[in-house]
Amino acid sequence: MNWMCLNFSELSTEQLYDILKLRVDVFVVEQTCPYPELDNKDRAEGVFHLLGYQQGKLLAYSRLLSPGISYKNVSFGRVVIDKQGRGLGLGQALISKALEHCQQLWPNQDIDIGAQEYLLRFYGKYDFKAISETYLEDDIPHIDMRLSKLC
Repeated sequence: MNWMCLNFSELSTEQLYDILKLRVDVFVVEQTCPYPELDNKDRAEGVFHLLGYQQGKLLAYSRLLSPGISYKNVSFGRVVIDKQGRGLGLGQALISKALEHCQQLWPNQDIDIGAQEYLLRFYGKYDFKAISETYLEDDIPHIDMRLSKLC
């Protein structure tokens, strides 16, 4: 897997297209959830795009956000694995890479995420703890979680 972590201005048009296609294919089409995918956060200062390519195809992606963009703390979201990459451990590799890059970009800071509720145990393996009750976001049950970093 070839991993890249780039800010918006560093993305090529091909990479941007790959990101948007993967996110729309999974979050809008596969999950049948029409929602505003383009939320202006992609190009905000302090946002990085983590891309995992294999043989020229984007199979894994996440968006890393500095404090104050989505949550008061560091955050990541839009975590997605292409259908052909599922069941290969890419989800674990993606989260490990996201945590590694968050630590490099924003050392020793708490990380907050809004996780789909069915992924509670998955994120729990990385020491994320629930910090909210379950809530509906775009008709999908979510829960806010936090990974606390001790300085």
